[in-house]
Amino acid sequence: MERIICLAIGYVFGMFQTSYFIGKMHHQDIRNCGSGNAGTTNALRTFGKKAGAMTLVCDILKCVIAILIVDAVFKKNCQEILPLLGMYTAAGCVLGHNFPFYLNFRGGKGIAVSVGMLMALDWRVFLICAAVFFAIFFTTHYVSLCSVTAYVTALVAFVAFGAAGSYGMSRALTIEMDVVMVCLTGLAVYRHRSNISRLIKGTENKTYLGKSRKKKG
Repeated sequence: MERIICLAIGYVFGMFQTSYFIGKMHHQDIRNCGSGNAGTTNALRTFGKKAGAMTLVCDILKCVIAILIVDAVFKKNCQEILPLLGMYTAAGCVLGHNFPFYLNFRGGKGIAVSVGMLMALDWRVFLICAAVFFAIFFTTHYVSLCSVTAYVTALVAFVAFGAAGSYGMSRALTIEMDVVMVCLTGLAVYRHRSNISRLIKGTENKTYLGKSRKKKG
């Protein structure tokens, strides 16, 4: 029951589509602009740096806040499984962000939301993934490549830290947490399938922080 509640809480927070609301302020539906993705990169390319930054921060915060609420609600009775419940909350938030029912299940790809997950669940994993992301970004400028690689890195890190007993849970619960993370990683790869195809073909667009480029990606 706790897992279902956490998924529900995460989904509710995840449905707050920052880039969609910013687009409405510009009298546009961001899902009809650029790549059609309701996320940070498309907001940056379509509406500029401020919109991109606001989307990134708000999408990160909605996952962090959801996990903090779950921690507060279950801290007394479920202290021993809080990392697992946090992972379920993050999963719900990603699902709410990617598939908001009130937008006909057309949302983003869940990367910024997942950054919030890393920040709230394990700062070590966050730092490792941030290093991987920016190392690849400043080398290739392919945000999609950075995102997918960082996600896979997060999976490996969570599994490694879990195996080392970092989360203080039984082996069965730790494996369950790993399974949820595997599902999130698989979803992230699936949501980037068109980007991966373009990367293979060499037609994926690059993103430069110093310039505003409104391209498909």
